[in-house]
Parts: sequence; structure tokens; C-alpha cells
Amino acid sequence: MKEVVITFLCMAILLYFLLGGADFGAGIIELFTSTKNRSRTRKTMYQAIGPVWEANHMWLIIAIVILFVGFPNIYTTMSVYLHIPLAIMLIGIIARGTAFVFRHYDAVKDDMQWLYNRIFRYSSFVTALFLGIIAGSLISGHINTQATDFYTAYISGWLNWFSIAVGLFTVALCGFLAAIYLIGETKDAYDKRRFIKKAEFMNIAAVVFGAMVFIAAQRDKIPLIDWVFKSTVGLSAIVLASLSLVLLWYLLIKGKTQILRILAGFQVTMILLAISYAHFPNFIRLKSGDAISLLETVGPEKTIYSLGLALLLGSVLILPFLGYLFYKFKKKEE
Repeated sequence: MKEVVITFLCMAILLYFLLGGADFGAGIIELFTSTKNRSRTRKTMYQAIGPVWEANHMWLIIAIVILFVGFPNIYTTMSVYLHIPLAIMLIGIIARGTAFVFRHYDAVKDDMQWLYNRIFRYSSFVTALFLGIIAGSLISGHINTQATDFYTAYISGWLNWFSIAVGLFTVALCGFLAAIYLIGETKDAYDKRRFIKKAEFMNIAAVVFGAMVFIAAQRDKIPLIDWVFKSTVGLSAIVLASLSLVLLWYLLIKGKTQILRILAGFQVTMILLAISYAHFPNFIRLKSGDAISLLETVGPEKTIYSLGLALLLGSVLILPFLGYLFYKFKKKEE
């Protein structure tokens, strides 16, 4: 049953990045949109994420519950040594959600809209940034569980070049996903061109920050190149991600937007697979050289069995209705 639980954990993390990350990316796209076009971007964004944006946080909740119940050692290490970036990310999620609600559903449209708009845009950027910083910190080997001072224990584990580079790379990927998703949400030719330009900009940013990730990894002696290019699965995933990107831009040039979202999601999935496969099932790399593994820190057998059963039952009950929610609002828009 532990294999079932680990599968659900990996899927929850992936879906949160693909769906929740695209939601954060919508705010990032708005942040990098000119003032005269922001209202147009906002209108398209409401149509895309308005009905279902809160449902995407379900994946984050599932991942947290799985770690808390099934892998308490991993949960404890993260919540103790990464409590500062975790708190900032959660504050960003709350601030972003609050601003989204008030700027869209507030009965009185007054000067506060100025504040709501800025909170939404900047909290989207900060949330995506710290989501990436946390992910980078887990594999960076900077977390020191034997530290005796505050800075070493709670700051240097995440405030380092590699983690920051991964954070910026995550921001670019979220913006890229959002831009690609939004292309299919508008029938207006002018807006399509705008979102295509935003996708190009975020694509270039992802390449630049991706290169920074590898440079920072070399500087911090993180074997990222070995993970990606010396693993058959990792290398294959990078090749497939590159081919899907070429196909994506070819279809854009031809004006075909039907499967762009699938290609963008596939590309990001391959990137995550390339980075994570070689060191799986290690979830956290420590300063001491040790690693905290999903297989070695799993909870009691009865707990894992109950958790796996609950996840299987929950997926049967929840996933069909979640799919229906997306379908219903999509049909309503059409």
C-alpha cells in the first residue's frame, strides 16, 4: 500500500504545479502586462480560473496530509528547517486568494481595487517563487539538521543561490503555463497575439533561469547534471520535453491551439521527471550527506494501509465531480 500512497503524493505535487502553478502564473502574466492591457488580461483570466481556482489547492492539501500522516519525519524536517519559506508561501496563497475574491466579487468598486490588484499580482509572484525555493532546498543538500545557530538552521538551508535559481525558474514555468493556457481562453486575435508574446517571453526566461539552476548546482556541488544527463530516464525526459516544445511552437505558428495545454503540461512534467527520477525515493538531501527517503521513513503499516485506502476511496468520490466541475464551467463559457 505504500506504493499507492507514494504515487498519490507524486501525482498531487505534479497536479498542484500544473494547475495551481498556472493559476499563480496568471497573476505573474498580469504583473508583466502593460497598464493599458491589464483589464483585458484580467477579464480573460477570470473566465479561465474564476470558477475553479480554489479547487487547485486541493492538491496541496492532499500532499501535506500524506506527508503529515504517512511520512512524519519528512514533514517534521520540512516544517522545522523550512518554516520561513513555507510561511511566506502560505501567506502568499492567502493574500492572493483574498485579493482575487475582493477585486472580482466586491459589491463596491472603489479605490481599494488598486490595492487588491497589486496584492494579487505580487503575491502570485512571491508564492510561485517560494514554491520553487522550497523545492530547490529539498534537493540542494543545504539543510543542516545538526546546526547550532539560527542562521545555519533556518536561513542558509533555503537562502542560497541554487534554491533562488530554482525559485526564479519556477516563476518562469508558471508564467509560461498560464500564457499557454490563456491562449485557448480567448477568441480575440489581438489577445491571442499578446498571450503568445507572453509565452515567448516566459519561455526565454525559463531557459535563462534554467541555465542559472545548472550553474548554481555546479557551484554548490549538487550533481544535477548527473541526475539529468547521466540517467537514461532523465535524458529521455529532456529530449521529449524539447521535442514537445518544438511541436508546441510549430502549432502556434500554424494557428492551431487545441492541444497546446496538453503539450505545455507534458513538457513541464518531463522537466520535473528529469530532475527527480535519479534521486528518487530520496525526498530531502541533507548537509551531512545523508538523505531522507520516502521508503525508509514511511509510517506504521496500519497507518499507511488506512491512508492508502482513504486516498483510493477519495479519488473515486472526488475526481469525477472535479472533472464535472471543469466540464460544466467550460460548457457554460461556450
